Amino acid sequence: MKKSILTFIGVAIMMSTSIAQTSNSSKLDKQRGSKLLTMREAIIGYDLYPRTKYVAWKGSENIITYRKGSDIIGEDAKTGKKSLIMSLDDLNHILGAKYRGWGRFTWFDANTIIVQTQGKMIAIDVNSKKVKFSVNRPKKGDNFQFCKDNKLTAFTKENNLYYNGIDGKIVAVTSEKNKNIVSGQSISRNEFGINGGIFWSPDAEKLGFYRKDETDVSSFPLFNITTRTGSVKNIKYPMIGMGTEHVSFGIYNLKSQKTVFLNVTDFDDERYITNVAWSPKSDFIYAQILNRGQNEMHLNKYNAETGAFVKTVLTEKNDKFEEPQDPIVFLKKDPSKFIYRTNNRDGYFNLYLVSKDGASIKRITKVDADVVMVGEDGTYVYYTSAEVSPIQNQLFRCSLKSGRAKRLTMAEGWHNVKMSSDCKYFIDSYSSLNVPGVLNLASSKGKIMNQMQKLESPDVAYNYGEITLGSVKSADGKYNNYYRLIKPINFDPNKKYPLILYVYGGPHSQLVKDNYQAGMSHWEMLMAQKGYVVFVMDNRGTLNQGTDYEKCIHGECGQKEMSDQMVGLNMLMSKSWIDKDRIGVHGWSYGGFMSISLMTKYPKIFKVGVAGGPVIDWKWYEVMYGERYMDTEKENPEGFKKVSLINKAKDLKGKLLICQGLIDNTVVCEHSLSFIRECIKNNVPVDYFIYPRSEHNVRGVDRIHLMQKVTDYFEDYLK
Repeated sequence: MKKSILTFIGVAIMMSTSIAQTSNSSKLDKQRGSKLLTMREAIIGYDLYPRTKYVAWKGSENIITYRKGSDIIGEDAKTGKKSLIMSLDDLNHILGAKYRGWGRFTWFDANTIIVQTQGKMIAIDVNSKKVKFSVNRPKKGDNFQFCKDNKLTAFTKENNLYYNGIDGKIVAVTSEKNKNIVSGQSISRNEFGINGGIFWSPDAEKLGFYRKDETDVSSFPLFNITTRTGSVKNIKYPMIGMGTEHVSFGIYNLKSQKTVFLNVTDFDDERYITNVAWSPKSDFIYAQILNRGQNEMHLNKYNAETGAFVKTVLTEKNDKFEEPQDPIVFLKKDPSKFIYRTNNRDGYFNLYLVSKDGASIKRITKVDADVVMVGEDGTYVYYTSAEVSPIQNQLFRCSLKSGRAKRLTMAEGWHNVKMSSDCKYFIDSYSSLNVPGVLNLASSKGKIMNQMQKLESPDVAYNYGEITLGSVKSADGKYNNYYRLIKPINFDPNKKYPLILYVYGGPHSQLVKDNYQAGMSHWEMLMAQKGYVVFVMDNRGTLNQGTDYEKCIHGECGQKEMSDQMVGLNMLMSKSWIDKDRIGVHGWSYGGFMSISLMTKYPKIFKVGVAGGPVIDWKWYEVMYGERYMDTEKENPEGFKKVSLINKAKDLKGKLLICQGLIDNTVVCEHSLSFIRECIKNNVPVDYFIYPRSEHNVRGVDRIHLMQKVTDYFEDYLK
């Protein structure tokens, strides 16, 4: 579900230590116009968002490159000197084309720029202005992984793995006829930080890949209306407590054209293999092996030539769940050590320096906050962190020797950083509640050397309501839960307004960040323009406040989340300008589960709700995500019974609309249809709308229709 979150991502906020005592509001531009958003603008109005220009480091050189008009410009980080790298005329002459502008480009090395066009990846020498090489993408291939050192591209076709080079010759790595055996694709439904299934070795002589056997995985039918008489597409969908995929990891040697598999014997065949990392010399593979119960993890070392197990470098256990997210990273100047990120040792995601055989483990970042590594130069490790505030992302560097840390970005807000290859400079792109966006070049000591861009808001012609940011205590009183609140335009505190709670609330999400306009979606502002108060808050179980905050939901999803949401809602309902008889709720996926949970648990409060792609009963959800947070129904029968919405259909009192993609392969239709059936059995009115050709997320122009339907439902029954 974390890879399919349908959210109006966003937000921002100033720190607050007690219920609604402090907050920060958007400074509404006095020159704002009177225009109102159309639904099309609110949903696909990309021009209404500030856009920072695309910049990229020129390979290993400390030169920043970016588009300016029809040219690619290079800017020396040290001197600020600018030079023309390549013009559009150059590109068209080299390729014999008539392009009207540059697309996105990347750098192969300091002298070679990569452009993508018509299924080809073309490498151009920017000095000689000649094509160095080009690689074709097979028309029916997927999951392409290019290796810059041997210029080969690995890819999958159906259930097998292949690679091809500059000459276009295709070589089959696997040739399985059994469709249940799948190689080279992502496994475990993209959990545990997994987002691919192909791993080139650093020496470019080996190709690692995932192989999964789905024989034991049950199938789920998806209905296809595009065929003449309708047809069924069966997908493999491993449900909680049922058979799941068996994963292995292969290593293909390009010279011998032979494959060996890691000799993984930990746990049983339903184990997970996650966060695979090559050693710098390509002689070993490091992989994190996780049991199906997801409460014990072994970081193992394997021989990359034979697949033989070498040793377990470290082990982690947790009574609730283990959730490894990152492969290890070897130090550039001292490959006998690597950096390991975990939240299971000191309560937060921190970085640890580990000897390659695990003899020593030293904590690097000693902060009570989640951190993410962005670079290291052998002396310092550079990381972004929530230590200033859970809703800010700031850059720090920490001495690998002493552990002494220094903050490098000082402006309030959410910073996204690109380090140069030697970590002497970084590009800092940030925004905050009232700052549309700033692009800075800075040194590794934090000195701003050049402000490359300062954005203006592109939507000043529109009339916006005030955005207020603050926090309330969690239901247990231990944490600050951060929120954004959007008031109606022309707000009058003497009037009473209907309120819409937009909710997601599930693991791996964070809707509230200190970025521009609180990261609000334009649909939220459209509803404010229609006279609604819109409220969005992160609850316990979401990101960036530590292990206890995230893992407290284990075994009873939705319960602590609802308690937190009600604290925020009660704070608002104490305001004279909130109409307590007109409270609505909307959410998708985990947010759909939360929406129906809130409506059935608090039927006297929520009058109208719209739930999209909702989880109804966790026994129908997939193994990897569901068993982590709920265990199995056999292990946790009371928990499953407590959170099931099947049991609560009879308690529904308000007006509820459920929307569902017919070919949803994330939260399958069995959920929502079973809830509808239960409503029918109990003679409970409920509305249902299917999007026949949508998966979990309704996209494109269909999404305009969806959000118009959501809006109309609130307009008809709440306003």
